[in-house]
Amino acid sequence: MTTATLMAPARVVARPAVKAWTVPEFHQMGELGWFQGRRAMLIHGVILEDDAMNPPHAIALELTNETLRTAFGAGWRFCIRMPMVFGQSTDPQPDLAVIAGNARTANAHPTTAELIVEISDTSLRYDTTEKMSLYAAALIREYWVLDVNGRQLLVHREPVADATAIFGFRYASIQAFGPTDSVSSLAQPSATVRVAEMLP
Repeated sequence: MTTATLMAPARVVARPAVKAWTVPEFHQMGELGWFQGRRAMLIHGVILEDDAMNPPHAIALELTNETLRTAFGAGWRFCIRMPMVFGQSTDPQPDLAVIAGNARTANAHPTTAELIVEISDTSLRYDTTEKMSLYAAALIREYWVLDVNGRQLLVHREPVADATAIFGFRYASIQAFGPTDSVSSLAQPSATVRVAEMLP
């Protein structure tokens, strides 16, 4: 006579679900002070935080803002670290977004920009890969990365579909400009800025 060993039925363990945040929830958290003194962004439902803004980053952002305001002139908005809503689950809050129009006539967060600029000192790899693909997917026609440590400006243009890119898009044209070079934005081709004017 054989004795059978009874095994307890295997317990099914459900995998915890990942919470995907929405833009309204993200903005409400900000209103409640959750990100006070922090640099948060929402990328496809995931809340990410940048490192604290060190002096070279802050100075470069201030210089870039001043330089582009002078070059673009009237009729443009210059949004620093403000909401930029790409659908229901993405708000990258770029360092600087140049948007056509007047803040007095705006009644919602912008959903596009003529030019987006990210200042890179510790985040160059992220800004030139994931952020680059994100902005290309949003069809931002011009994206600048000011590489503070490399003392150059990387100008991205012509967003195109690319299945190998993290968000399915990239820029077909990428040019590097050094401190002595000058560049014009597609949105204001008659005005040129020297890269050195934006670098600390």
